[in-house]
Amino acid sequence: MKRILLFTIALIIFSCNTPIKENQNTKQTKNEIVEHFIQLVKSDVKDDNIKGSFSLAIIHKDSILALKSYGNIDLNTIFRIGSISKSFAGFLMMQLQQDGKLNINDPVEKYLPEITSLVGYDKYPPITLKQLATHTSGLDRESRSRDENVRFGKINEWENNLIKAIPETSFRSKPGERFGYSNIGFAILGLTLSKIADKPYVELVKEKIFRPLEMNNTYFQVPENQKENLVKGMAGGPTAELNYEIPKRELNEVGYRVPNGGIYSTPRDMVKFMKACMGYSALLSESSIEMLQTTQTPTTRLRSNYSFGFNLYSDQEINTVGHGGSNAGYSAHFEYEKNSKYGVILMRNYNFGNTNLDLRSNSLLRKLSEVK
Repeated sequence: MKRILLFTIALIIFSCNTPIKENQNTKQTKNEIVEHFIQLVKSDVKDDNIKGSFSLAIIHKDSILALKSYGNIDLNTIFRIGSISKSFAGFLMMQLQQDGKLNINDPVEKYLPEITSLVGYDKYPPITLKQLATHTSGLDRESRSRDENVRFGKINEWENNLIKAIPETSFRSKPGERFGYSNIGFAILGLTLSKIADKPYVELVKEKIFRPLEMNNTYFQVPENQKENLVKGMAGGPTAELNYEIPKRELNEVGYRVPNGGIYSTPRDMVKFMKACMGYSALLSESSIEMLQTTQTPTTRLRSNYSFGFNLYSDQEINTVGHGGSNAGYSAHFEYEKNSKYGVILMRNYNFGNTNLDLRSNSLLRKLSEVK
C-alpha cells in the first residue's frame, strides 16, 4: 500500500512539472493544413475521372505558400476566370474615384445617356454607379434580347451589342432596394467607366491594373502566341457529354459579357491581384481597400453580403472577401480572409467535380485563420 502511495505521489509531481501542449493531437500547423488541402484537391481531380486540369495558389500576406497544377499542365497554363472579372470592374471604379474622375453615387445617365432606354426607366430614380457595382440596380440578370449577337457577338463589338441590349432589359426591383445579381448591370458599369475615362474598357483595365501589377499572362482575348498555354475548356457533365465547342467559341464571341465575365488568367497572376486587394500595392489607398471590404448592400442575409465586385462572408471566426466564376468549360474561385490575410485561388477547366470551390476555400481559410 505504501509503495502504491509513493508511486501515485511521484506521478502527480511528474505531471505537474511536464508542460502540456494544447490540442497536441489535433492542432495542425500551417504547412500541414496546406499540404492536406493540396492532397485533397489532387485526389478530387483523380476521382473526377475526366482528365481535367486544376491549378491552385495559397498565400499568406504577400508570400506564396503553395502554387500547384494537376492534369498535364504547368503553372503558366491560362484559365478563364468568369465572374471574378467583376472584381476587376469594382477595383477599377474605386481607382477612378480615387483619381477624382467620378463619385460612386453619380447617376449613370450622367456618363451613359443610353441607359435611359431601359424598359421602365422613368418609373424609378436614376441608377447610380454604386448600385451597378453592388448588384442593387434592380436590373434583370441578363438582357431579354433575342438578338444572337447580344450574347455571342464578337468581342471587339461588345460595346455596340450592349447598347443594343439595353432597350430590351428591364427591372426586377426598385434601384437601391435589394440585392439582385445582374450580369448586364456589370457590363453597363464597364462601359460607363470607359466613357468616364474616355478610353476603351479593355485598355483601361490593362493600363490601370494588369500592367502595374505585371499580370503579363492575363487577357480579355488570348493572343495567338499564347493560345498553346490556354487549357481547353470542357462544358457539360457530369452526366452529359462533354462539349469543347462552346468554350472554344467564346474565345472570340462573348456578346456584351466582357466586364462581367471576360478575363483569362493564371493562378500566379491572380495572386498579384489578390495582394493588391489586400492592400499590398500602391494602386488603392487604405480607405479605398476598406470600402472594398465593407458591405455595401441593403441585405437581409445574416452572413453573406456584397461590396463593389466582391462577395463578403462573415461569422464569428472569419471575414472573407472574394468572388466565384463560372463560364462554359471553366470554373474558378478567389477568396481571402481580411484579418489573417490568408488567401486561396482555385481554377479548373470544367464546371463540376468533387471539389466544391466555394466551400473548400472557406473551410481552408477557416483552418488557416486559427493558426497563430
